[in-house]
Amino acid sequence: MKVLLATPNFHQPRGNTITVQRIADGLEKNGITTEIISTTEKPQKYSLPEADIVHGFHAYRFYTFMQQLDTKPKAYMITITGTDLNHNLYDEDTRQDVITCLREAKAIHVFNEEGKKTIEKEIPDVKDKLFMIPQGTSEFISTSFPHKKPDGSFLFVLPAGIRKIKDVPAAIKMLQLLREKDNQIRLWLVGPILEESEGNKVKRLVEENKEWVSYLGQVPHDQMGTIYEEADCILNTSISEGQSSAILEAMGYGLPVLVANNEGNASIVMNEETGFIYDSQNQFLDYAEKIMNNVTLRQAIGHQAMNYISSHHSGNDEVKSLLAIYETRLR
Repeated sequence: MKVLLATPNFHQPRGNTITVQRIADGLEKNGITTEIISTTEKPQKYSLPEADIVHGFHAYRFYTFMQQLDTKPKAYMITITGTDLNHNLYDEDTRQDVITCLREAKAIHVFNEEGKKTIEKEIPDVKDKLFMIPQGTSEFISTSFPHKKPDGSFLFVLPAGIRKIKDVPAAIKMLQLLREKDNQIRLWLVGPILEESEGNKVKRLVEENKEWVSYLGQVPHDQMGTIYEEADCILNTSISEGQSSAILEAMGYGLPVLVANNEGNASIVMNEETGFIYDSQNQFLDYAEKIMNNVTLRQAIGHQAMNYISSHHSGNDEVKSLLAIYETRLR
């Protein structure tokens, strides 16, 4: 069997890219041939590569891509992304394309129950082909990395592509207030600049706070494990989120996570059990201080997070569930 995976912006290190590559790697380990194509790059030829299964990621982008093809796939499966759920499904310019894409799909994959309920509410006639499969996590091998946190410091890490919806400046501004009490705080920002104007804003803030904030830029995904080993706490300040691969990976490493309250984060983090979810700046600061000052709490939360990931976000289970859908719905 050959599976064609079609995702937007594949050659940029975004969340979708990490997800698709992880799934492809898992399928290959199970003896399945895979090929990945980017749906946001102009195709060299207006036909899809030969494959037994077509699996698209991001309904709106995949539907737009299909309109460029001479021959559309006879059957396909769609994985819904955070942008689909939070924006394209409600934007009057893109909503109908998302709905049509999902109605024509043979199977629809969502990562959590909240996403499933949203689709059932907005497009009730696709209910029978909806499948909820939790996102898996990647495995890392320790590698050398040029950056080391200073001895005695407490390192927060924010892994995110720099764009407005990720609200990276919020992390700098909030931790700046906390650093007035504790000058051992350090912050690493990890990820490519995906929006130039937001990138310029973040760079200015980094320069103004260069004593304690570092922008590491784009880091190959296989080196993220080394960054998690350096980190004391992982942040997510996104205004909206699908399901962050970085947060899942950090939890799998037994790290405490401090995340903004949005649907994607709330679907994987149980507040004060497997991590911390904040609604306001004051709550962020309170939780950050607890994480820094209470080693026992930090270890307990990290241990519970690791157990949760092991039980609910197995990459092997993810691939087996997808294979079952391929066999029953698309063959």
